Amino acid sequence: MLALRLARGSHPLVLLRRLGVSAAAAGTGFLLLSTVGHAAGHPAAADESLVRLLWCAAPLAATAQYAVSTARTDPAARLQRGMTAAGLGPLRLTLLATASTALTCFLGVLLALLGFLRLRGDLGGPAGDSPFGIDSDLLGAGHPVPLVGALMLLALVPLTAAVATAFSLRPRNEAGSPDDETLPRAAPPSGLPWGIALAAAGLAIEAYTSPGTAGSGGLLPLPGRLIGSPPGVLAGWALSAFGLVLAGPGLVHLCGRLLCAGRPGALRLLSGRVLQEESHRLGRPLGVLCAVASAAYAAVKVYEASPTRPFGPLTAIGAAVVLACVTASAFTAALESRAARAHTTAALRRLGASASVLHRAAALRTLSLLLVLAPLTWTVAEMATLPLVH
Repeated sequence: MLALRLARGSHPLVLLRRLGVSAAAAGTGFLLLSTVGHAAGHPAAADESLVRLLWCAAPLAATAQYAVSTARTDPAARLQRGMTAAGLGPLRLTLLATASTALTCFLGVLLALLGFLRLRGDLGGPAGDSPFGIDSDLLGAGHPVPLVGALMLLALVPLTAAVATAFSLRPRNEAGSPDDETLPRAAPPSGLPWGIALAAAGLAIEAYTSPGTAGSGGLLPLPGRLIGSPPGVLAGWALSAFGLVLAGPGLVHLCGRLLCAGRPGALRLLSGRVLQEESHRLGRPLGVLCAVASAAYAAVKVYEASPTRPFGPLTAIGAAVVLACVTASAFTAALESRAARAHTTAALRRLGASASVLHRAAALRTLSLLLVLAPLTWTVAEMATLPLVH
């Protein structure tokens, strides 16, 4: 009840982010339900249904990440003056944020269930193609769907998001703040060599086990092409993507060090110090965004090289959920970083820094990140597509 009251009185921007989480949960829930419908309508194609279910892991993880980033920026989850006296300590605030996340995702999967049943014709209407081009045969129209299995799969969405939120916002010290600056943190350059090494190892594995070098006779139909025969293609790309995520904080910290190199002026020094200080907060979301961007580029190249164009509406829904979630998570992390620097920004304004100087510093930070991350993402994506399209 308290979670509902806080949600009702939240800022419109907070409500918009929660609506985005519900939309992402709805898309992921619909994809999970479509795997159940496909399995019910095509019992002889169990392997294909399993492949579809495995591909749902990507939008599920992206939805959980976006839910966590939204919960971290929710003012209701922060320890404010007077809350402890009212009985809302760090642990209860974490439980409150977890409950809010679970409720938001539950509304999304409920909408997905209603849409799934409506497209199948189980709610009284005729089954047929949806306005989005989804064939009812893909949803197993006319075949009974195991209700228990469908509900168990749907429960994965709010459960995963709630567990991820609880783990991210858990109290880590007596003060109860997971972002307390007094906590010991590993230096971001320590993850950079490991991330680069994992990305290089993944590309090497993908090149060695690709269908073209393994004698499989060329490209395979999607999603079998990416699931792989042999499966080392997908494993190599996953290792490369994990390397980008692991190297994210180090890359952001490196951008800050490059800005501060030599004899920097006030603008470069301010921009570089901010990037170094916020590398832990910005690095992982930006690393995930780079990994997903490289995957999207690779998928487009493989799609263009395929003669059959096997790109369906369910694949489009999954890609849209992943891209929207990781992009929104990156923007949310940037907003969180800006809120964390509010006192520093106010101090700079009192010292005489103009708004134009702060805006130029923000533009310089963005430009430096683009100059470092964009070529790296393109390189990884281009190298990943070579064994798939040649």
